[in-house]
Amino acid sequence: MSETHIERFAAFAANTRLEDLPTVVAEETKRVLLDAIGCALASADLSTGRAGIDYGRILGSSRDEATIIGLGERTSVHGAAYANAELISALDLHPVSLPGHVAPYVVPIVLALGETRGSTGGQVMSALAVCHEMSFRLARAMDRNRDVKDGKADTSPVLGYASTVFGVTAAATIMKSMRQDRVADALGIAGSTSPVNAHRAWLMHIPTTTVKYNLMPGGQVMNALQAAYMAEFGHRGDKLILDDAEFGYPRFIGTRRWEPSQLTTGLGSEWGYPAASFFKPYPHCRVTHPLLDALIDVVRTNDLKPDEIEVLTAYGEEWVSGMPTFMNQNIERPYDAQFSFAHGLSMAAHLVPPGKEWQKPGNVYDPSVLGLMSRVVWKSHPDWASAVSADPAARPARIEIAARGTTFTGERKYPKGNPSPDPTTFMTNDEIIEKFRYNAAGVVSPEDAEWVADRVMRLEEVDDVGAVMSRLRP
Repeated sequence: MSETHIERFAAFAANTRLEDLPTVVAEETKRVLLDAIGCALASADLSTGRAGIDYGRILGSSRDEATIIGLGERTSVHGAAYANAELISALDLHPVSLPGHVAPYVVPIVLALGETRGSTGGQVMSALAVCHEMSFRLARAMDRNRDVKDGKADTSPVLGYASTVFGVTAAATIMKSMRQDRVADALGIAGSTSPVNAHRAWLMHIPTTTVKYNLMPGGQVMNALQAAYMAEFGHRGDKLILDDAEFGYPRFIGTRRWEPSQLTTGLGSEWGYPAASFFKPYPHCRVTHPLLDALIDVVRTNDLKPDEIEVLTAYGEEWVSGMPTFMNQNIERPYDAQFSFAHGLSMAAHLVPPGKEWQKPGNVYDPSVLGLMSRVVWKSHPDWASAVSADPAARPARIEIAARGTTFTGERKYPKGNPSPDPTTFMTNDEIIEKFRYNAAGVVSPEDAEWVADRVMRLEEVDDVGAVMSRLRP
């Protein structure tokens, strides 16, 4: 009998080493890690971040195994991983990769297991890279929220990031140095206990649930750890779950499209995830980012004041136009501002420094910010479908600002943080390090922040990742 996709993924996870990573993969993996750690540091004072910390403490009790980022305490592997997952996700500022969100689920696991096991930086890099590549390949095989059909947005009624459970579990098995047959069992268990794809409900119902994208990052961490530990303890997993289109994963996860050739063809020799790895300058849904880039440029160039703006019209992605979460203008909690397009555009027009400042209640509920929201108009960009059909990474955007008796305009094809044909959109290492410094400010000392940034960007030289974690405390 030929190998199943689960068995091929298991071989990929069990046999990939640091020296197998192409330079571009190794470098992107370190960038993702540093950015994710910074996002966790920036979120310790958010209500959603604190909720994750509180539950992580319950899970971990007084065990002294792994660090909760930004706090002067340690708890169990499970408790720290849960808390750190919620912290990384809380600001919606973390790295993005197909199918949309991966780093908040995998980084906490590799850091918690790596710290308690004294793992090398090279092992951490391998685990992160394997997870991101597996998640990328599963995303290519399934429906995506930015699909296009017959020149129009073709958004599936079932959306979500549940499929990341396979890559995240693979990362856990790598950190635990599990043998290949046990890795296959763990992946089979992960598929059978996968969360549902509930993202579309989150998009359609307001007030928006604070369970982000209807998938708890901490819950996905628990799914993956459970699968890895139970396989290690002898549970058997379903190795046919990705090969059975009638009764297996594609059926119960709700995807309309299933292209299994995308899963393992060229696995290990061809790496796709770096080209689909994006960084976020703004703590806001990625859909708005090219609009925010264009808006800030227009406002700064013309020294426009918020009270001068009569109408702010944004032409953005077609698929989001009917999504209540994004069109919401009722900001019940600061959290709601992360996904209200009108609020994000208003915040940008006020030139509030992007980052944790965008979630401070004084800024969120500034009367001028709330007032401008009512003058924001959202429209679908007429070229969106054709641009995305030609290049899935494209995000055409146009801003029109009516002010001073004229109309000021700005356009973007790609947002800052994307790899694209426009070299200025690429976020350099220096820019990622600067973002990390800003997120770390006031949480850890400047000296520790510099030390961590230096070591993560040279992670292959780190003998024990616990040394890095020890610097992520006040």
